[in-house]
Amino acid sequence: MKNADLYAAVDLGSNSFHMLVVHEVAGACRTLAKIKRKVRLAAGLQADGSLDAASMQRGWDCLQLFAEQLQDIPADHIRIVGTATLRLATNITVFLERAQAILGHPIRIISGEEEAATIYEGVAWTSSGVGRRLVIDIGGASTELIVGEGTAPQLLNSLHMGCVTWLNRYFVGGQLSAANFDHAIAAARQTLMPVAGDYLKLGWQNCIGASGTVQAIQEIMISQGEDEQITLAKLMQLKQQAIACGHLDRLQQPGLQVDRVTVFPSGLAILIALFEMLAIDSMTLAGGALREGLIYGMLGRRRECDARVRTADSLISRYQLDREQAERVRNTALKALQQLPNSQNIDSPATAMLGWAALLYELGLCIEYKRAPEHAAYIIRHVDLPGFTPAQKQLLAALLLNQRDDFRQESLEQQSAIETEQAILLARLLRLAIILCLRRTRGTVPEFRLVADAQQLTLTLPANWSQTHHLRASELQQEAQRQTAQGWPLVIQEQD
Repeated sequence: MKNADLYAAVDLGSNSFHMLVVHEVAGACRTLAKIKRKVRLAAGLQADGSLDAASMQRGWDCLQLFAEQLQDIPADHIRIVGTATLRLATNITVFLERAQAILGHPIRIISGEEEAATIYEGVAWTSSGVGRRLVIDIGGASTELIVGEGTAPQLLNSLHMGCVTWLNRYFVGGQLSAANFDHAIAAARQTLMPVAGDYLKLGWQNCIGASGTVQAIQEIMISQGEDEQITLAKLMQLKQQAIACGHLDRLQQPGLQVDRVTVFPSGLAILIALFEMLAIDSMTLAGGALREGLIYGMLGRRRECDARVRTADSLISRYQLDREQAERVRNTALKALQQLPNSQNIDSPATAMLGWAALLYELGLCIEYKRAPEHAAYIIRHVDLPGFTPAQKQLLAALLLNQRDDFRQESLEQQSAIETEQAILLARLLRLAIILCLRRTRGTVPEFRLVADAQQLTLTLPANWSQTHHLRASELQQEAQRQTAQGWPLVIQEQD
């Protein structure tokens, strides 16, 4: 019997074949399986444009693995698409006939434009951000560039360059020389030349990378103690590190997964050209791309909202959180931050993280009270959070871990989303907001004023407030002692 709540998307890419299986639960998608196999189909493209027998066999062997999982999913809940290499192959019918017989489902070869649009939809549903954004996906044989806003793409192109094809052309024999990199970057720049002006003219507010190359680069940077923001300077540093290795066989950068080694230099060269030609300041990793776009396309959702809003709504529903109380704590924490001069140099993304932490602070209560902060942090670290980057998840977990009791300062120091001093300040404000909202009743949060002088915070409450609110007054005094003991003075006082 088919399970009506299951959905599957299969992406027959030029470098890897992927299958994503999700379960629709409480209005959200819960990932049940992510299966990936390196097929390197593009490496089998011959001079006459046909796929060689070995590459087709690798593809069929992979699809044998996927076929079993698809048996329990309704046919209209399955989407299987082929991309760049299958668009180019002159003997595509030979591959498709056997592939469709193995899977028992049709395979649709999508155009580069449709691939770009679907990638953008996947990014829009799984990644946060406001305003116009540039989305880049470097595949095995093609690179998709999309500028859009909300869930609507505005400019899209699919270019004939990818990490497998560039590997075969510019890194022959696995040599990692400066000359090879220069040739690969120059060729990518030449490919970008006809379209770059259109993207620069339209512009964007933030840039998101949706490919394995971008994920590999981010993992390397984090392993080297960097933050998650990809910049041209960091890319050039990685290029020099690769050249120093001399050969693919000796490419062993910390954080680089074994299955990404072969195509890493070629993907890096393409990304460097993209940064240079499009004047990209920084890039973050997307939460999803083509496969997620196929899934959400089947679900037919078009609600325009931040991906993080949907994620928070799903967690509140799944773990039966008290939304009214959560919003009360969030509003109190944000009010406290807004009173500080220039918000202590905390930018809007960091401010937003304080709001999300406050909204989800009771997450750990679904397990038990005593160690609720630890449980909340564990859940955040290990649950899918569409819209939040890995570094943001780490920061969110650190804030929830530090919501009460003794401080775990090391978790605030280890996160890489914002500066440690800013993370500490957010944790201090979250703790104060939770105490001020202990009554859990509308109208019981006191009017307060918060000022900062270097590390010292001074919280001023209404005159004689402590005489009628004994528990919260006591909790605030204990909190002042904790923060002051950490070297962050906190003064609690009342109006004269």
